[in-house]
Amino acid sequence: MLFSRSLLVLGVLSTVTFGCARRQKADIPEAKSVTVAPAPVPKAAARDLTDVMTDELKLLPDQQGKVRAILSGTVEKVNEARKQYAGNQPALMTELKKINADSEGQLKATLTPTQYKQYQAKKRQMQAQMQARRSTK
Repeated sequence: MLFSRSLLVLGVLSTVTFGCARRQKADIPEAKSVTVAPAPVPKAAARDLTDVMTDELKLLPDQQGKVRAILSGTVEKVNEARKQYAGNQPALMTELKKINADSEGQLKATLTPTQYKQYQAKKRQMQAQMQARRSTK
């Protein structure tokens, strides 16, 4: 047991040592980082999520219109934020959290308390259904 551990430690140590030595000898150019802007969220996402929410939460026609407007506005804000903060991931995440909080507040005001509780409970499931709809189209 002690012999096998010693052999394992010796093997790891020699691998690290020789690997570092080869790294120092080699003239390896540094990789250049390229900032790629994330793909914009398609406007159909708001429509698809509204359709799923209508089915799952039994939205009334006036609620459906309000929810679609909220989600469409959210998609536009997200796309603008992605363009504006393309090279600054922490700022983008902060902005997306603000957008999400604003959207959630608007949804809470639009839905009944029961519907909002159902929405909170089924949010991930509805997003998965929306993704499935988008992938089959």
